[in-house]
Amino acid sequence: MKLSAEDLRQLVMRIFLENGCSETTARALTHTVMTAEVAGTLSHGVFRMPGYVSSLRAGWVDGKAEPIVEDRAPGVVTVDGANGFSQVAQEAGRDLVMDKARHCGIAALSIRNAHHYAALWPDLEPFGEAGLAGLAFVNSLSLMAPWGGTRALLGTNPMGFVWPRAGKPPLLWDQASSVMAHGEVLMHARDGKSLPPGVGYDAEGRETTDPAGIRDGGALASFGKHKGTSIALMVELLAAGLGGGLFGFEDQSRKLPPPKTCSAGMTIIVIDPARFGDGVIERAEDMFAEYATNEGARLPGERRHGNRDRSAAQGLEVADAQYEKLMELLPAG
Repeated sequence: MKLSAEDLRQLVMRIFLENGCSETTARALTHTVMTAEVAGTLSHGVFRMPGYVSSLRAGWVDGKAEPIVEDRAPGVVTVDGANGFSQVAQEAGRDLVMDKARHCGIAALSIRNAHHYAALWPDLEPFGEAGLAGLAFVNSLSLMAPWGGTRALLGTNPMGFVWPRAGKPPLLWDQASSVMAHGEVLMHARDGKSLPPGVGYDAEGRETTDPAGIRDGGALASFGKHKGTSIALMVELLAAGLGGGLFGFEDQSRKLPPPKTCSAGMTIIVIDPARFGDGVIERAEDMFAEYATNEGARLPGERRHGNRDRSAAQGLEVADAQYEKLMELLPAG
């Protein structure tokens, strides 16, 4: 069925509120879900709503958590998410870390004890819109085998990057350390589709193209063999190691069937290009202009901008079965 973005946003907001979220949490999560949905990042949009709700109903995550912000050093902010959602912890520390970045040129925000269940690029977009560059790292429960192994040890551990642009949306991307994002595997399983070879292993350590085999006790493979493993290990240390969050193998969410979210660590490094000299942002446009001369190439994130425009103009297509599942997430009565 066809829904306007606003109608879908109101439904998502209502689901969060009626499943125990505070207004602050519901607003932050709705923004995250809808940002992904209208941009066409469907594996992190309304597809994730049952996972959010199962965690809330099980009491695995606190939908009313109030993060604790700590000003640790001239260039360091840490936030204890109080077992809430990462987006709320990010909002709590965002203004302070941006102020520090503008003062020092670079600053870091590290988050622990918070659940991250979304795409990473929406977390970085506010920094780019504020004229700041940034890198973000978040780990997850163990879902990926290190190169040479077949047992899940590392998270899919995405990293993201944002670069501000004058008069244009920021350059923005994220990518998992695994061959395929876990959400894409789950969507393949839902739709009964096979995976390409090389994506992962089943619970017995055998390579498999069955997404259910990876989902049910198996493991994803790292992209680029040892290269993806190295990046995933770096992310694990920067995301969970710096701030005292759980490493992927320490997360307990897999042992509890109803919850879907995991308590991850996160670190965002924020950079103010203006502190590095005059004309930094303008000079970068020379690179983008040359990039555009390469026929067939597009900058990361460009497709999302087109999807947003179409969503605003044409509305969003939500499968009837998916809409029915959304309605089932509203408490009876």
